[in-house]
Amino acid sequence: MTARRRPPLQLIVGSPAHAVVACATGIARQVSARVSAETALHIDALPALSLPGLSLPGLSLPGLPMPPSPPGLPSPVPLSARSAHVHFTDKLFGASPEDAAAQFERLAGRMPVTVTLHDVPQPSNGTALARRVAAYLRVVSAARGVVCNSEYERQLLTEHTWPRGGAGVHVIPLPVDPAHQPPRPEGSRPVGAGHGLPGIPRRRGEVALLGYFYPGKGHAEVVDAVSRLRIGLTVTAIGGAAPGHEHDLNAALENAGRAGVDFRATGHLGDDDLLQRCREATVPVAAHQHFSASASINTWLAVGRRPLVPDTAYTREMQRLRPGTLTLYERPQLSHAIENAVLDPASTWLEPGTALGPDSGAVADAYLQWWGGAR
Repeated sequence: MTARRRPPLQLIVGSPAHAVVACATGIARQVSARVSAETALHIDALPALSLPGLSLPGLSLPGLPMPPSPPGLPSPVPLSARSAHVHFTDKLFGASPEDAAAQFERLAGRMPVTVTLHDVPQPSNGTALARRVAAYLRVVSAARGVVCNSEYERQLLTEHTWPRGGAGVHVIPLPVDPAHQPPRPEGSRPVGAGHGLPGIPRRRGEVALLGYFYPGKGHAEVVDAVSRLRIGLTVTAIGGAAPGHEHDLNAALENAGRAGVDFRATGHLGDDDLLQRCREATVPVAAHQHFSASASINTWLAVGRRPLVPDTAYTREMQRLRPGTLTLYERPQLSHAIENAVLDPASTWLEPGTALGPDSGAVADAYLQWWGGAR
């Protein structure tokens, strides 16, 4: 690497199972590789920062000694940070939007912090919108620099949270890292016609959605669309309930049963099992009712699938970024889109050679270039 300044500490907050944490971890790994030094620190949660200054396990800040590891944990990584970068969504940083903003402000009060915003507030947040807008405004006001993952999210931020700050917000897309996979099944067959390639069994008539279940993710709409078709399709949530939404998932399973639809959830899957299930699904769908940047879409692409997605400003932007990777549908036409995918399974797979960039390496390069001017 040429003479770049050392990048900020990649402070990754939250469970590794969370899509934002997984994304941040992949980018941080590439940043570290590019500077030939460890730059990342992962913690489950920011502590209640009531002590003077800031002390985190495994982190040494200017003027503060390296804290000891908690019992049973390995020795801390010898990191020294004069600035940090975090991927922020309020649900990862605190029990409430206000708590999340306060945690970020305490961190930013100790050192310069740049931030990538996820789950940017939008009107679909309903009664929570005002609180989330206030929290995100506190975050962007405290940050040294701000990144959004799409032009659409930058527009949301400007319209609803930070009217005077939009011109200073940088856009770096979420990465897509193609998974090692067998070739696309040749002549993928309609429902009931058997299997694709050996080792890639096709699940008979399965419409699948990927990631945490929560209201608004599109499961209810897919169940309704499948109930209208009456061709024996099942609906699968590849993943489990988002924290706090276990009751909502149980209610959705019961509602689907009353509608005559077999709706199932796999629960959390390891990486290999998740990718296999993504390849086995008959019809991949990302039916979010209120899109922001979507790791679900990118995971479908990573395994070679071309998902059905509603026609929105965000999905049109992603179609321009990665042409030929999505099948857009008008929301009232979801049943028709699913039926077409069942009749033409090849349409649910990416064409060989389809460009999926930027990957995590290219995204890391974009961050390194941006940090050079943001601090």
